[in-house]
Parts: sequence; C-alpha cells; structure tokens
Amino acid sequence: MKRGRLIVVSAPSGCGKGTILGRVLQDRERFFYSVSATTRAPREGEENGVHYLFYTREAFERCIKGELFLEYAEYCGNYYGTPLAPIEVHLNMGQDVILEIEVQGAMQIREKRPDASFIFIAPPSPAALRERLTNRGTEDAETIEKRVQQAEKELTCVDAYDYCVINDDLDTAVADFLAVVRAIELKVK
Repeated sequence: MKRGRLIVVSAPSGCGKGTILGRVLQDRERFFYSVSATTRAPREGEENGVHYLFYTREAFERCIKGELFLEYAEYCGNYYGTPLAPIEVHLNMGQDVILEIEVQGAMQIREKRPDASFIFIAPPSPAALRERLTNRGTEDAETIEKRVQQAEKELTCVDAYDYCVINDDLDTAVADFLAVVRAIELKVK
C-alpha cells in the first residue's frame, strides 16, 4: 500500500479555506482531514471533534509539554495545534492527510516534515476579504480589522508555500486545489 501525502493548507481568516476544503473532503476514502485543537470558544453550530477539538488553555499547555502536537501556535490570543497521532495512522493507511494550519504553524511543519506539501489560499484582494469577514457576521468591527491586518501580514508569507490558490470563484478554486493535489501525486521524489 502506498503511503499518503501530508498536505498543509493555510489561508487568512475569511478566505474560504473551510468552504474549499469542505468540497475537497467529500472524497473521504482519498483524504483525511486532521481536526485541529484550539482554546478558542466554539462558534455557533461548531461541534467538538468535528470542527475543532476544543481544549481549555490548561489542557492545551499540558499537551504542549507532552509533545503531543505536530505544531502549535498562538493566534489572536488563542492556541491552535495539530494532534500528532492521527496523522501517521492515516498516512500509513494510504490516505492524503490535509492539515488546515495558520502560517506560524505551517512554518513549524516546514522545518519538521520535508515530505509535506504546502498550499496557500489567498483572497482576490484585501477589500474582498474585509467584505467576506463583515458578511460572515460573527465578529465585531474591531476584530474584523485585526483579522484583515493579520491577513496582510500572512500574505507576505506566500513565497514560503509550494502552491497558491486564489479564491475569487469557488468552483475554480476547488478545481485549482484538486489540480495542485494531482501535481503533488505526480511529483518525482
């Protein structure tokens, strides 16, 4: 059985990475989505173990000390991290493992895992991103502005990634994402 591939996906908040991945991950035999852990509060409709693994700050810090994360980062006052154990299990089963990771965490993985491929999802423009965040209706104006400023910083890191998908049109972005995965499969070691 062939080993799966580790695919790291990053995007600023509001760029549509969750929507794109939702479409890609419909192929559950081919892909395994690694559920990240976080200390942030669940948003309306989010379920523990489905959208995130919701940890207390204390529990998260115990996992850090126990080296139970592939990576972790603090973003906007909350921890986010990738539990290590499920990744190897699914790679060994031949599934491609998709990690949805912030830029800081992705760079940690870049150092640890030369076998990983990195995809950055970008908005068509900062104005489009601000509009998406506003229309989402989950945060106040101050938080949206912080997220846009963070996104502008993250966009300067796109050169650290192997591929960039611009999410201007959802169908095109999904097709581009799958084309990148196919390119990863065809890559000669």
